[in-house]
Amino acid sequence: MPWNVALNCPFLFVAGDVLSGVCFVGLWDMTALRGFVLLPLAVFLVLGTAFLVAGFFSLFRIRTVMKHDGTKTDKLEKLMIRIGVFSVLYVVPALIVLACLFYEQSYFDHWMVSWSREMCTNKQYALPCPPGPADPRKPEFEVFMIKYLMALIVGITSSFWIWSGKTIGSWREFCLRLRGRRVEAYV
Repeated sequence: MPWNVALNCPFLFVAGDVLSGVCFVGLWDMTALRGFVLLPLAVFLVLGTAFLVAGFFSLFRIRTVMKHDGTKTDKLEKLMIRIGVFSVLYVVPALIVLACLFYEQSYFDHWMVSWSREMCTNKQYALPCPPGPADPRKPEFEVFMIKYLMALIVGITSSFWIWSGKTIGSWREFCLRLRGRRVEAYV
């Protein structure tokens, strides 16, 4: 039975990660990693950053006009700070994940040749030795752990943006309506 079927991964280019056990695209197929993971992540990160910068320029322009008119800008400045903190806490870990994935795809072939060379010297396995000079490169465990941690941090950061006081109030109101209690609406 193939290992990706044993780990309940439904597609051929989706495989179970040896370290985490999570199904992921491009673990053994670097073309799939480049096409389905690296390229979309890089494109969306660049596009998102461009929209973020354009949004900040617009917010600064609005803030300048509001200050010129004598309007209070406290709420707008709080929103700008919140967006800035969120964007840093999202973009930096996303860049680190992207860098770790680039590291994986660039050294994968060297790691496989090194592993094959190591296994062919063991007489327990009847594997032919790959041609060429010895390459002692092995994957760095820390890079993989950093990749997993940063991927989790991106998700946690997103949840902090979503779960604000207004969101919690909306869910509380929804649950009370499900119970049949009447809730007053504030406009």
